[in-house]
Amino acid sequence: MEFIKKYYYLLSGLFVFIIYLTTLAPTVVKIDSGELSAVQTTLGIAHPTGYPLFTIVGYLFSLIPLPFRDIYKLNLLAAIWCTAGTSVFVYTTKFVLDNINSFHITRKEPQQKSKKKKKIKDAKTSIQAFSIPDDKKYIAAIGGGLILAFSRTFWMQSTSVEVYSLHILLVSLIILFLVKGFVEKNSSTKFSRNWILFSFFLALGFTNHMTTLIILPGTAYLFFVKYGFNKPAFKKIGLMLLIFFPVLILVYSYLPIRASQNPLVNWGNPLDLERIIRHISGKQYQVWLFSSTESAKKQLEYFFSTLPIEFSINLFIAFIGVIYSFISARKFGIFILILFITTVLYSINYDINDIDSYFLLAYIAIGFFSVFGIVKLLSFLKIQNSYNIGAALISLFILVHFVITYPKVDESETYIYEDYTKEILGSVSQNAIVFSYQWDYFLSASYYFQLVEKYRKDIVVIDKELLRRSWYYNQLEKNYPGVLDGVKNEKELFLNALKPFEKDEVIDSKLLENLYRRIMTNLLSTNIGKRDFYIGPELFENEMQKGEFILPEGYTLIPDGFLFQVVKNTKEYIPAVSNDFKIRIPERKDKYIENIINMFICPMLVRRAMYEFQFDKIDRAKLYIEKIRKDFPEYKLPKALTDLF
Repeated sequence: MEFIKKYYYLLSGLFVFIIYLTTLAPTVVKIDSGELSAVQTTLGIAHPTGYPLFTIVGYLFSLIPLPFRDIYKLNLLAAIWCTAGTSVFVYTTKFVLDNINSFHITRKEPQQKSKKKKKIKDAKTSIQAFSIPDDKKYIAAIGGGLILAFSRTFWMQSTSVEVYSLHILLVSLIILFLVKGFVEKNSSTKFSRNWILFSFFLALGFTNHMTTLIILPGTAYLFFVKYGFNKPAFKKIGLMLLIFFPVLILVYSYLPIRASQNPLVNWGNPLDLERIIRHISGKQYQVWLFSSTESAKKQLEYFFSTLPIEFSINLFIAFIGVIYSFISARKFGIFILILFITTVLYSINYDINDIDSYFLLAYIAIGFFSVFGIVKLLSFLKIQNSYNIGAALISLFILVHFVITYPKVDESETYIYEDYTKEILGSVSQNAIVFSYQWDYFLSASYYFQLVEKYRKDIVVIDKELLRRSWYYNQLEKNYPGVLDGVKNEKELFLNALKPFEKDEVIDSKLLENLYRRIMTNLLSTNIGKRDFYIGPELFENEMQKGEFILPEGYTLIPDGFLFQVVKNTKEYIPAVSNDFKIRIPERKDKYIENIINMFICPMLVRRAMYEFQFDKIDRAKLYIEKIRKDFPEYKLPKALTDLF
């Protein structure tokens, strides 16, 4: 028992880590997974805000000679970060409970002159103090840690490479040393180790993810409650800034240093101060910040509608904890409430689809409230000085939520993004160009497979949307020499017209759009004689239908695999690659997996079947239809095909 009490937070983390291993993704997953893993293994520069700390540490970890693929090692690192974050959270909550009276607001009694009245005052003060038995503290800290660790979004960060897993650990460390600094008994003039470490980890937090700023309002509350608004307090802040800024600048100096070496992934090419600021500030994405009250309302509704999914029955415990934290440790309760409100208010004003990770600090706040809820429940259920019944009930709550959440986060069988990406790259001809903007499903993953595992490096993959960014042309020329030779004039005109846009100056939007479309069209027309050219179905369904992307005269499209191939107009039949591919579909299908199946794979197979039918290749057409029925039985085939086959 003494061993458990001594290493309770490490043992909690070990238990969580073992569970996390069972849900770990074996390869790349959706959205930024492929790009971020490529950035880490090649020591590149990621999308804004650059994530230099994440990149450097990931690169060093990838060098460890473990018997795994690089992508699995980096996914494993994500699980380690989340595990460590859980351990720090458990340790922090136990520390808060140990020092609960430091966070309690006692009523100030009027000055009493007589000794008799002074004794009465002391008696009243002692009544207001809280004393929590050690067993209850351990149960509450570990229970709260497990509630948080097995909440959906927190758990998801442990399954694959992402910046938020490291963010969880850094935020947990920031909060730990913040509360330690708050509790310490030294004077406001002394600059303790806790505030040094707080400043250090706060700087590291900002070098990993800029949403670290969300913690500042709550930090300011605790700091000024302890020290007040006075000269010594501001002097202490000045000393912390002397630590904060050098660490921040040192880590972020990675961006221009590495950009000067022109790495394979060089997002933003942050060589000069203007580009560095634009990259770190996430200028590219600010268009989605505070865009409208309607989007904020939509995100707020989404947040509250998904809370039961995040915590299920444990929300009841957290609700009790909100009330009890304000009774027993009001200062800490206010800090957590500020953290919760600030996170929600900031995040709902970011109009993106994958918003869940931005609510992480709110979920951590709920985790803290859950700890206080467990303390109160244990007190309520205490029978004959034993917490066994209460602990059993808390364990049941956690177990129920665990069983509900596990299948929702399990990525252990998620191979679909690897299979889909490799099928696209593997099906096209030698030195071909693939033109697409399927970032979440294919393009991001292609970074990893081409740059790290060297799979089909001969293929030129061009992101249609990134052609709008000046830095992307440098990366294309670095990775695919000669591919832009035919659009040199258009490129120079476009980049010159783009400069005012990137500096927030007045622009000729019509000219900019026309030049952009000319680049797209001429990329095709100047390369089609040298390389086979393929486009993604999303381009056909959107840009081509709107007239924003036009094929050169004398060319048409034929469905070939999961892409369209650009070919000369002909009445002759053009065979496609074999349809004998294998896409492994996991049992857990989120909206991204559904999109791959229903927006890309099956529609392209249907189009190919129709193409085969037009040339009286009935047997070939049947093969594609049978493939859909066998591998994707839930997909609804067009009635025209079901009538024919």
